[in-house]
Amino acid sequence: MNTLYLVALLPPEPVFSETWAMKQEVNRLTGSRNAVRLPPHITLIPPTRQPDEFEARCTATLADFAATQAPLTVGLHNFAWFGNRTLFVHVSEATALKTFHAALTDWCATHLPEVPRENRAFTPHLTLATRDLPVAQVPELKQLFAARSYAASFAVQNFTLFRHNGQQWQPRGTFDLGRS
Repeated sequence: MNTLYLVALLPPEPVFSETWAMKQEVNRLTGSRNAVRLPPHITLIPPTRQPDEFEARCTATLADFAATQAPLTVGLHNFAWFGNRTLFVHVSEATALKTFHAALTDWCATHLPEVPRENRAFTPHLTLATRDLPVAQVPELKQLFAARSYAASFAVQNFTLFRHNGQQWQPRGTFDLGRS
């Protein structure tokens, strides 16, 4: 049986609660279930199907990687869209995060080669809603979020491995940065 896994960083408080409230608002306004299926996060490794034995190796590998990395700062500023399907909070201070992601991708290429490399450039973002937004409501949602502003920054101290249980994503391990 192959299971879906995802690696993401979750913002700490108060950013977590602020962005979670936005995701819940989008859910209330549009009925988007995808808005609230995962907590606020920035995807580092997109969902990948792997056999169950992958989790133990992945956990050990991610812990080893995390120990080599220093904490970093991420900035968020306002909102953007990927087409009409995905509303997100824009990552404004992305250089350190892109460097971190490149190091993680290289580490996985060596230590977890079954994790596929992305075919597109890494565009860090914090998704508020995706895929199941009703087409008729997108213009109003675009107008609503274009009229507001949001800015925050936070220190990234860790990242998380999630596993999908068939119903929802569950955290399976959190890896603290710089613990070597």
